[in-house]
Amino acid sequence: MRWSIDTKRVSDCSGAELRQQLGHPVIDIDGHTVEFMPALAPFLAEEGVRLDGPSMMRRMPGTFGPPVDWYSLTPEARAARRVGRPPWGGGPSVLAEDIATAYLPALLAERLDDFGIDVSVVYPSYGLLFPHFDDERERRGACRALNRFNAEWFAPHADRLVPVAEIPMHTPQEAIDELEHAVSLGFRAVVMAGYVQRPVESATSDSPLADYAVWTDTYGLDSPYDYDAVWEKCRELRIAPTFHSAALGWQNRAAPSSYVYNHIGMLGESNHALAKSLFLGGVTRRFPDLNFAFLEGGVAWAAALLADIIGHWEKRNGPAMLALNAPDIDWDAVRGYFTRYAPEWADAAPRGRPLPDADAAMVDEFAACGVQSVADIVEQFVPRFFAGCEADDPLTVTAFDTTMNPLGSRLNAMFGSDLSHWDVPVMADVVPEAYEMVEHGLLTTDDLRDFLFANPVRLYTGVNPDFFAATRAAEAVRAELAGAAAANGSRA
Repeated sequence: MRWSIDTKRVSDCSGAELRQQLGHPVIDIDGHTVEFMPALAPFLAEEGVRLDGPSMMRRMPGTFGPPVDWYSLTPEARAARRVGRPPWGGGPSVLAEDIATAYLPALLAERLDDFGIDVSVVYPSYGLLFPHFDDERERRGACRALNRFNAEWFAPHADRLVPVAEIPMHTPQEAIDELEHAVSLGFRAVVMAGYVQRPVESATSDSPLADYAVWTDTYGLDSPYDYDAVWEKCRELRIAPTFHSAALGWQNRAAPSSYVYNHIGMLGESNHALAKSLFLGGVTRRFPDLNFAFLEGGVAWAAALLADIIGHWEKRNGPAMLALNAPDIDWDAVRGYFTRYAPEWADAAPRGRPLPDADAAMVDEFAACGVQSVADIVEQFVPRFFAGCEADDPLTVTAFDTTMNPLGSRLNAMFGSDLSHWDVPVMADVVPEAYEMVEHGLLTTDDLRDFLFANPVRLYTGVNPDFFAATRAAEAVRAELAGAAAANGSRA
């Protein structure tokens, strides 16, 4: 053994060396592959999707109207049309081997040992846009083409690589159809569109701005559809819903001059909107055995959301809102204060508040959750939501800060390498970067174990105990589940 974790800095070691010392597998819940378009093109063609079609030419979800080439426009035209700047860059890495690895599943599987990773759940890159296409035929065709392509190319590497299937969500039936098709292809992991941008019905179709009059449907609240059938189908098929949709193209993320401005926080913002909707819409209450994962946005947004939900519930739960309309408020006294301090306003002083609508949901916006205490909120939030964090994200530590999180909660942060994307210039660095949080005294080794192994296991095995059965991590996962069952039994 060439080194010890206690004496050698991670910056001086390899991922493979670090993995030997950890004593548990490293499960990457958010690797990526970059679609090699010449190979994907025949699959797209078979589904009736053209590479040069309007949907495929779009640069990001949430953009509307005809496809626009940002580079062909003048700065004035970009500003006038609010065309957000796309990412610039020639590839995912600075190393030739890494560039090739981004495209080739066989090479990625071969190199995982060098990276210190046992199993990687692999997401698309360009394919993340497919579920957001406006045209249903192209949307469903592109998703099916990509799923068929990945099922074929990843099959020989099932012990190391677990590809996800793309699931569009424009309607519940569409999602159910594609879930069933994905499972028929052998997928056990999926990525669902994290939102659907829908037209505002009152916008006139003949207006040149009609394409921009949209709102964001996040399924849990105020959707025109009931998505419970989708969550029930996930339960039936033993699928944990995961989401990896960006907020790029949203009104506050369409800066014509700066991709960096548009990119910072985009995934956290999208995740925040979706998780908030699922919670307040009572989805985690109605499906307490279903885990939901939100990728690549870190976990700080989840810590903030949990605290904000509790703060709002304490002030705006049903009884508290009714108290604000208590009939015994002395409105004459209110007018008296106006008369004393602003007599010119006294005649218009408040004389009462309108009573809330008889509909309980209008009074208690937490009615769908059924929460009666802070403990209820924590129980419906913490065990159900999982957050993917990149190795170099320093705010991962918020997940494990039991002095800050309500009721001493530990949030479910998980290691997502983001391999094959521009923010991983050297693939071999990701596991050592994750360990730096221990090296700097920000996480304990137990925290790191949860981050790299135990939390990913709980995400996927919560609905499918056999999720890792065919992988390199199978034996360790079986031991982990047995230990968890024994611990639960002793507590019971």
